[in-house]
Amino acid sequence: MSKANKSNKAIKYRLYPNDEQKVMFAKTFGCCRFVYNQLLALQKQRYKDGESHLSKLKSNEFATRTLKKDYDFLKEIDKFAVSNAVFHLADAYDRFF
Repeated sequence: MSKANKSNKAIKYRLYPNDEQKVMFAKTFGCCRFVYNQLLALQKQRYKDGESHLSKLKSNEFATRTLKKDYDFLKEIDKFAVSNAVFHLADAYDRFF
């Protein structure tokens, strides 16, 4: 028996959002960028102060409890978008350290 050829296939999709969806995409991407940058600043400060970086769960708690309380616009988007931004930053820090 010979080995089957393995090939990678890619499928491209194009979205044609309506105006309401465009606004929601912009809000979501902007909020994710905001959360990522806020947590990055926090992690930098903790590193500067000699503290260990926050874990994924602690970072997510900070985002949901503190940031969402202080910034109401974060409540307008899907909670999983915020969590993914948190997890991407935490993953980057885990790889760095």
